[in-house]
Amino acid sequence: MELERMDSIKTKLIEYKEGVGKFTEKMPEFAKTYTSFTEACFSERALSKKMKQLMALGISIHAQDEYCIIYHTKGCLDQGCTEDEILDAICVAAAFGGGPSISQGVTLVQACIDELNQ
Repeated sequence: MELERMDSIKTKLIEYKEGVGKFTEKMPEFAKTYTSFTEACFSERALSKKMKQLMALGISIHAQDEYCIIYHTKGCLDQGCTEDEILDAICVAAAFGGGPSISQGVTLVQACIDELNQ
């Protein structure tokens, strides 16, 4: 079961990247504009990239967006977030999203942390 869950996370990341690639081919101007916008949003300014990834993870959890949860958990790890910092973000999301946010945080996010930290 553990191995299946890990493969699923890697598969989801690949699916997401492939989907974005196909969309970019079909809608290049929109994709370029959107990418520029999100790159600006996630650039280091008053808030660090690390803080922005934690915020994005919390929003993704609250929105119940599986692909974004995986993507931003990876973003958090890539920016050097500790597991405790990620758990704090889950707690804040749970303050707004209740049980569904906790369930995503304790299952999907933890699976991502476990797999992506290997």
